[in-house]
Amino acid sequence: MSYEQIIAPAPPAELIFGDWYPGLRSGDLRAGRMTQALLLGVPLVLGRKRDGRIFAMRDLCPHRGIPLSAGWFDGENVQCKYHGWKFEPCSGQCTEIPSLTKFEILDPGKIYAGAYPCEERDGYAWVYLPEPGSGRLAGSVPPVPELPKFSDRYRSAHLVADLPCNVDHGIIGLMDPAHGPFVHQAWWWRSRASIHEKEKHFEPIPQGFRMSSHAPSANSAPYKLLGVYGEPITTTIDFVLPNRRYETIRAGAKWFSSLTTITPVTASTCRIDVIAAWNVFYNVPLVTSIARFFGARFVRQDQETMIEQAQGLRFHPALMLIDDADKPAKWYFALKQARLNGTDEHPLTGPVTLHWRS
Repeated sequence: MSYEQIIAPAPPAELIFGDWYPGLRSGDLRAGRMTQALLLGVPLVLGRKRDGRIFAMRDLCPHRGIPLSAGWFDGENVQCKYHGWKFEPCSGQCTEIPSLTKFEILDPGKIYAGAYPCEERDGYAWVYLPEPGSGRLAGSVPPVPELPKFSDRYRSAHLVADLPCNVDHGIIGLMDPAHGPFVHQAWWWRSRASIHEKEKHFEPIPQGFRMSSHAPSANSAPYKLLGVYGEPITTTIDFVLPNRRYETIRAGAKWFSSLTTITPVTASTCRIDVIAAWNVFYNVPLVTSIARFFGARFVRQDQETMIEQAQGLRFHPALMLIDDADKPAKWYFALKQARLNGTDEHPLTGPVTLHWRS
């Protein structure tokens, strides 16, 4: 069954606003062109001005509600197709209303279309979506998320997949440590026969938690590749609200890092984006193409499982979270609820050790 054949999406999830989300690949933005996107149920139009700056606007004209993407963009101003109103896209300020005459006192500069902070980082156009109804942003916003890098020379790759589930299911699937031998069975990764007991140490970090630095799983072939350098291998995994999983693997001067995000498209659907960078085998020909091929297969396995899970979620079954393998999922829900409630409560008061088999 394909994604498109699933008629009823998973139940909606409450969404976290007031943070940065990857809107789309920044390489898709060209000067003088507009591109549509949907984030957290908010219709957006993104583009790149002649000076190279990128922008994200709410894709609705404040006059009569027609999508601004139906109009024109000359590299400086976005013009509405309905009545020709023009807007500076980075600020959203109206610069012209063609129908005005000298007999009217309306000041176009006091009218604003919705415009959101938008920054280019790691090949993405990141968009900051404030709380609904909060008005235009007058203060500062938090830093744009960025993939950690540990040398000036490195290679990188991006992956993306749509998921027919709400962001909560996407995120707890992302952090689930027990599905690997079943969902990701492959000669180059691991098999069901490779299952053994794991002991991992976790610690609280702001807005998230960390799987402390440790030797990676011996039953995962990609990690073994770093062994050719003869250096001890360590990996650290962070989860940070609202939707980010950072993984860093180090072997002396060699490293691999990834940032995976599960972004709500609507309250019932989401998207997985992966940016990875590395200096391992930097001079090996086609290494980026090979990494992208196997990475895409890995993400596709998760996507296919989520599509199959969505068939069951249509019937709104009662679900379970167990210890210890599901403890990170419980932490996520507690952190999210604290964020939504505006409190600084953290489910971890100190280091915790978990055990599971995978």
